[in-house]
Amino acid sequence: MKKILLTFLTALLCVPLQAQAIRVLLADGQKKAQVQTSGLVYIYEQDGKKFKVSKPETLSISYNGKTLTLGELKSKKTIIIEPAKGVLLTFQKNTYTGKLYAIPKGNTFRIVEHTDMENYLLGVLPYEMSYSWPLESLKAQAVAARTYTFMQLKNNKRTDFDLYNDTRDQMYKGSGKVYDSVRKAVDGTHRLVLTYDKEPFHTYYHANCGGGTDDAKIWTGAKGPTIKPLQGASCAYDKKSKSYSWKNTISHKSINQFVNKNGLQGSVKKIKVASKTKSQRAINLEFTTSKGKKTLSCAKFRLAVGASRLKSCKLTDIQKTASGFSFTGHGYGHGIGMCQDGAKAMALAGKNYKQILSNYFPSAKLTEL
Repeated sequence: MKKILLTFLTALLCVPLQAQAIRVLLADGQKKAQVQTSGLVYIYEQDGKKFKVSKPETLSISYNGKTLTLGELKSKKTIIIEPAKGVLLTFQKNTYTGKLYAIPKGNTFRIVEHTDMENYLLGVLPYEMSYSWPLESLKAQAVAARTYTFMQLKNNKRTDFDLYNDTRDQMYKGSGKVYDSVRKAVDGTHRLVLTYDKEPFHTYYHANCGGGTDDAKIWTGAKGPTIKPLQGASCAYDKKSKSYSWKNTISHKSINQFVNKNGLQGSVKKIKVASKTKSQRAINLEFTTSKGKKTLSCAKFRLAVGASRLKSCKLTDIQKTASGFSFTGHGYGHGIGMCQDGAKAMALAGKNYKQILSNYFPSAKLTEL
């Protein structure tokens, strides 16, 4: 392994952090990791001596369960890699502009990036909505993503990080590569979030609603009345998308595994919709085997068999086939909040981002943080 020379800096150089750092989990359960640098970086323990690596290098981090090692630096505590201005850090083929923290956790370590809100959004938008889409739809996405992020920060109870970098929160691949359209969308909505009764709320979004969105509690399982912006909305703009109508077959094996894990034995012979929302999205499905019947959540079934196979719970037909069950339906995603295909079509029809957000989050207001 190449040994990296770490030069001690007698005068510590501090890069000011913006008002609130966004901590994004990039990887967990690591024994080894590599970070490529494009130029000058500073490496140090938290509150410890600061070293520098002046030229582009591949930094190798390892952990033996007790000590983190990066070049000559060995530590039982967190090690930080801080890029100088304009320097990029590449980790697992994605590029980042924030500080990377290697944090010991049990017998492994995790990699967490510390960045700011606007840079975080630059790394979210092109992976949640195509950068080639109309600017007004990208602006609507920027506001929705910023508001969602704010709520996650507000409610976070984790010690080391605030958000996952995948669909458990929002897709994020770093702000090292920035598209002009994405920059315009983020800058053009700077600090704007959605609120209701002066409070931000979870601004969920999904690919295609299949003609209308639903009350958020159908998906979240929340008790009590839902606020007006999340009670559901009509959508007349998503029908031209390829995601509007779909048909896929789910194997007998996948379906039987799901029902068996949920207390119903035997092979599934019949599936039917047991209950629906007002927009005809299935809430529960009834599964029948030779051993009996059981009603189970469609949302949980969808996650178990694969969201790319059962694209939504807005089902129009279910048929048994030789290889499994054929499902036909509308939409792609959970059907809550903003329909991204609808947002695109609204923008193409001349609607601005405020009109798009007003359609999918009725009674919400734009507020500057």
